Amino acid sequence: MITREWSPEIYGGAGVHVEQLVAHMRPLADVDVHCFGGQRDDATAYAVPAELADANFAVATMGVNLDMLAGFAHADLLHSHTWYANFAGHAGSMLHGVPHVVTAHSLEPRRPWKAEQLGGGYALSSWIERTAYESCDAVIAVSEGMRRDILDCYPFVDPGKVHVIHNGIDSARTYKVSETDALTAHGIDPTVPYVLFVGRITRQKGIAHLLQAVKQLPPEVGVVLCASAPDTPELAALMHSEVAALQAARMNVHWIAEHLPRAQLLQIVSHAAVFVCPSVYEPLGIVNLEAMACEVPVVASNVGGIPEVVVDGVTGTLVNYDENDGPGFEASLAGAIAALVTNPARAQAMGLAGRERAVAAFGWDRIAAQTLRVYESVLR
Repeated sequence: MITREWSPEIYGGAGVHVEQLVAHMRPLADVDVHCFGGQRDDATAYAVPAELADANFAVATMGVNLDMLAGFAHADLLHSHTWYANFAGHAGSMLHGVPHVVTAHSLEPRRPWKAEQLGGGYALSSWIERTAYESCDAVIAVSEGMRRDILDCYPFVDPGKVHVIHNGIDSARTYKVSETDALTAHGIDPTVPYVLFVGRITRQKGIAHLLQAVKQLPPEVGVVLCASAPDTPELAALMHSEVAALQAARMNVHWIAEHLPRAQLLQIVSHAAVFVCPSVYEPLGIVNLEAMACEVPVVASNVGGIPEVVVDGVTGTLVNYDENDGPGFEASLAGAIAALVTNPARAQAMGLAGRERAVAAFGWDRIAAQTLRVYESVLR
């Protein structure tokens, strides 16, 4: 299993996916994890080569991928996650003559704003991804929406080798809790209903739209933003400016910029009145599953794989996103959030339905078994 993220350095949905997939695959197969970063007891880790320390990030990533190759000598199959690891999977497959499976968590052609973060490295990351998809033995798409995107962006990919296996949720570890000490430690009043955002500070997650929508919410509604890891210094500066303006204009606006321990985040999610996911691009959205597992209704944009998770009118509200009408999207977000905050009974019913759906349809045991069947199909 080849991944950039591995515990304790997990910052996004792909990292959560890999961690849970490995945990549930290990009873079924021998799984070795190769990741970026410092050494761990449960994985082989690789640091950026010293001579590439000052290189473009995409070049440094390729350096890590090349260092990984020697560690694959005894593997029967390589499974890479995201472009950060795709080059190691592609080159390792050729070098060692073993199948390569790719899980598609996102697609570079659908994220042109990455050029702001990577500069010319975006062309390199796009080439890595395209090459891996062109030559790999199987692609796992985390939603039907992602499968459609793959075949649209990469029409040379054989549709027969693209398998849909949804992301999952460990409902035994993700559930509604009653404790509130994490809220008070961060200055959040548990008696004030609040809308919650959890995600990276990137254009993909639509946080700029949410900040505009917040201005249209009733003044008694609190806002909690668990937002970290800005893509660029410019986005970080914009976030600071916008949040400061909101805090000056209304009460109960909280920005938690650090990556919270799981136990603390579970409390903050559990006590939210509404969870909001304003993404402009989202292959599936594990955060929505986590909120649903905590019995919190979701307001989310109707993009990508989100409609395969959030059932409109049942577990939350879907809001149409139009890239040409940002203000309209923001007004609709605000309206959907306010409608649930002001109707606690409906919000509670949606939260309970969300928990039921998360448990029934998105278990990791099922996902691990489906993944093993993909492996078996390319090992024949």
